[in-house]
Amino acid sequence: MTDTRVAVVVEDDADIGLLLREVLEMAGFTVHRASTGKEGVRLVQAVTPDLVTLDLGLPDVDGITVCRAIRAITDAYVIMITASTDEIDRLLGLEIGADDFVNKPFSPREIQARVAALFRRPRRIPGQPSADRTASLQVDEHRVVSHGDLEVDLDGRIVTLAGQELPLTRIEFDLLATMLGGPRRVWTRETLLRTVWGAQWIGDDHLVEVHVGNLRRKLGDDARTARWIRTVRGVGYRLAPAA
Repeated sequence: MTDTRVAVVVEDDADIGLLLREVLEMAGFTVHRASTGKEGVRLVQAVTPDLVTLDLGLPDVDGITVCRAIRAITDAYVIMITASTDEIDRLLGLEIGADDFVNKPFSPREIQARVAALFRRPRRIPGQPSADRTASLQVDEHRVVSHGDLEVDLDGRIVTLAGQELPLTRIEFDLLATMLGGPRRVWTRETLLRTVWGAQWIGDDHLVEVHVGNLRRKLGDDARTARWIRTVRGVGYRLAPAA
């Protein structure tokens, strides 16, 4: 048994790839590198990493497509590396499962800080009890919380709506689980940022809005009726009363 974490760096620029390797190895990771998107997906499948850094502008396949493929086979943290400042790229990346973005040029210290922040949110290890954010709700193992015909297995991290399992990302699940911890409470954006992302993200309200929007779409929420999540203007969000 070893506690060494594994990282995959998907980066076609040799110098940036070397820098990322050195930074991550100094942080205690065993690092594997791929220079194309297709190679990166194969490598992720082969080594089951804890962390993936993914260049948005790869020579064969765009990073958004690669991120979608990676997210389908692993719950590893994904940091997208981009030279673009286009918000559309950032929002698309977050929507399909990236956990963070880093813009080029970046410093080794920034990468270290971003990685450390992600790993303060424990990830689920297959075959072991969940130790993620929902543990703070102090629930028994495999306790299922119901809200109308929405059911959430907090330990198994499974959400079903009218008997159909929903494909939520880790962030979407954590947002829903957090709000279920106080279904009558108004959750401020600042509180959700601190609980789900960590205190270092305070002030980035747009991050909450993007992921709540994605969660609403997967719940089939109608903006006019807000069956599941209601916006409290100028404050945050709360769950609608269970039907």
